Amino acid sequence: MKQPRNVFTTEFKQECVRLIIDQGYGVGEAAKAMKVGLSTLQRWLRQYRHETQGVTPQARAITPEQLRIQALEAENRQLKRDNDLLKKASAFFAIEMQTTNKSSSR
Repeated sequence: MKQPRNVFTTEFKQECVRLIIDQGYGVGEAAKAMKVGLSTLQRWLRQYRHETQGVTPQARAITPEQLRIQALEAENRQLKRDNDLLKKASAFFAIEMQTTNKSSSR
């Protein structure tokens, strides 16, 4: 039977990466200490290093700066959708007003 997939929080990922970056643990040591697969920790470390170089990841970010960028990008997408909806509503009501004005002036 298939085991359920582990879901790790951003804080947990940061803690694992800090063991290597700040405290000098080896990747294997940190993986054992945190009970995480070696390849998983290597991926988080690689992602962290890319993020600190300014690369916004496709997956959920690890660094606070990239988390903020992802949140702002999501908000920006939502605002664009809202703006498009308002433009369509304005156009609809403008046509309605023209139709109402034409019929009332007859």
